[in-house]
Amino acid sequence: MASFIVEGGHKLHGSITPQGAKNEALQVLCAVLLTRETVVIDNLPNILDVNNLIDLLASIGVTVEKLSKGKFAFTAANLDTAYLRSADFLKKCNKLRGSVMLIGPLLARLGEVTYAKPGGDKIGRRRLDTHFQGMVNLGATFTYDQDLLAYRFEGKHLKGCYMLLDEASVTGTANIIMASVLAQGTTTIYNAACEPYVQQLCRLLNNMGANISGVGSNLLTIEGVKSLHGAQHKLLPDMIEVGSFIGMAAITGSELRIKEAGIKDLGIIPDAFRRLGICIEEEGDDLVIPAQEHYQIESFLDGSILTVADAPWPGLTPDLLSVLLVVATQAKGSVLIHQKMFESRLFFVDKLIDMGAQIILCDPHRAVVVGHDHTRQLKRNNMTSPDIRAGIAMLIAAMSAEGTSRIDHIDQIDRGYEDIESRLNALGACIKREE
Repeated sequence: MASFIVEGGHKLHGSITPQGAKNEALQVLCAVLLTRETVVIDNLPNILDVNNLIDLLASIGVTVEKLSKGKFAFTAANLDTAYLRSADFLKKCNKLRGSVMLIGPLLARLGEVTYAKPGGDKIGRRRLDTHFQGMVNLGATFTYDQDLLAYRFEGKHLKGCYMLLDEASVTGTANIIMASVLAQGTTTIYNAACEPYVQQLCRLLNNMGANISGVGSNLLTIEGVKSLHGAQHKLLPDMIEVGSFIGMAAITGSELRIKEAGIKDLGIIPDAFRRLGICIEEEGDDLVIPAQEHYQIESFLDGSILTVADAPWPGLTPDLLSVLLVVATQAKGSVLIHQKMFESRLFFVDKLIDMGAQIILCDPHRAVVVGHDHTRQLKRNNMTSPDIRAGIAMLIAAMSAEGTSRIDHIDQIDRGYEDIESRLNALGACIKREE
């Protein structure tokens, strides 16, 4: 298992371009199963989660052709139905959280699918009720096979309907959309997730011949069609990488340009960092973070302590709270970080406390950060990454710390960040990978 050896205290300089969006990639890759024709996807990041899903698609029978760096053609003309019932398929699904979005397209295409409970980050409960209830609403049934430890879905003739989702689940919404595009009649999804990634999935499906309206809102209407055709699609820049780079520049007091950041699709993310006192300038589609020796956290208008909390889009994505928390450790002032969606995502802060950060973990969902205002550097530490986002937060902390830190289990970081150490070293960081 690989580790990062990080020598802290190095300033960054230059420019960096974010990779294609990981979360969007996992959705649109599953969508290629909805047609026999070729779908070309550009700007795919070379990361573990994406590569594992591409490998799984190839095992299912999808023809995969690499056209250039990050650009692939997928043709799902002939699916291996025997493999879809195999133990190896279930094993691969179990190791990849994003594989849950295979249920919708496979059910729409084949009328049945067997699926194992997915793996992924250890960040607390991540229930699948929204996914499963969506399939039931469309007319499918599911049972649990105790011998296979897997769920079996059957739905030969899916029918559109009205449904009000119990939560605005991003992957749940994506799964239901993909099942609905080939269903008979009209499907209306209320309280749908409306993240840019879901919008991108809808745009791809419409380009393939689907009929989806309400894109960008929480009320989607889908008129079922008999078949879909091929299309071309390019991923957005990864907003989580953009936020991570803002955090790295801020905490190390560096000047950094983030090129082609996809500003119009970042939503509230830049303003969340600005509320911590970080200056962010916009030049075209680039973000420029000037070097700042100090940055001061805002208060609410009544003078009370700032609270930064996650929320469904267009609220703040939970994937960046770990980064914001680390950045706040060197700000002037205090902030309450409220992680509402996952009850285990803040447990990594004990490692930051060991590094000298002033953090009070109130409960699994809330942490109060009292910033050092760069008067005291964090200290070196040995850490283990529990999930992708905590891993990158640990890396950011280590980059700003005094001395040399070690981060183990960095395959978690590799799941979401492409060749991250080489890209950061090119900016002036000092990160070594140790196998």
